[in-house]
Amino acid sequence: MIDLYYWPTPNGHKITLFLEDAGVPYRIIPVHIGEGEQFAPAFLRIAPNNRMPAIVDHAPVDGGEPLSLFESGAILLYLAEKTGKFLAADLRPRQETLQWLFWQMGGLGPMLGQNHHFSQYAPEPLPYAIDRYVRETSRLYAVADGRLADREFLAGDYSIADMACYPWIVPHERQGQNLDDFPNLKRWFRTIAARPAVERAYARGRELSTAAVVTEASRRLLFGQDAATVRQAAAT
Repeated sequence: MIDLYYWPTPNGHKITLFLEDAGVPYRIIPVHIGEGEQFAPAFLRIAPNNRMPAIVDHAPVDGGEPLSLFESGAILLYLAEKTGKFLAADLRPRQETLQWLFWQMGGLGPMLGQNHHFSQYAPEPLPYAIDRYVRETSRLYAVADGRLADREFLAGDYSIADMACYPWIVPHERQGQNLDDFPNLKRWFRTIAARPAVERAYARGRELSTAAVVTEASRRLLFGQDAATVRQAAAT
């Protein structure tokens, strides 16, 4: 059994996509990030970066004590290696998958996250920031669209790279993007959306309260953190 510390954000969805498709038993432990539950001492012992998702695997392959992991890319890689699913064993296809996994972790996620912040959550509109990140989003979409011109998925077969990227494309309209401008990406997106495991994963997310109400208090929790915040949480 795997405990999944989760809230239905793009990074949270990545892990339920894997667990549902691989048929791995898991239990969701909600981490309501709008209420500051990511700063709870018990959670920080698992995820010192005070971000979800995180997991605790109570049956690691080495047979030892429960293993905790944070960072969604590391979790996907661990689960793929443990189950032997969604990551090729052969050198070249494996590296193809890892390249696109890290492309998501280092580019697609952070840049689209900034798009979300400045277009949806900033206390006042900053036209330069909005334009900068909407443009960068379109650039990254075009990179993926070109990659998918001659293949069904990002790295051959459906893999953890696709699982990592898909949840970040779901809110494409909020990101100022039209999938009609990226036909290969649109075809890929629809193919993944139709997978039964994807439908199940998103249904799990809808079981939680996801009202997108950003109050001043939740804004401070989500976007007002600094070194003092980290040190205070560590001291509790």
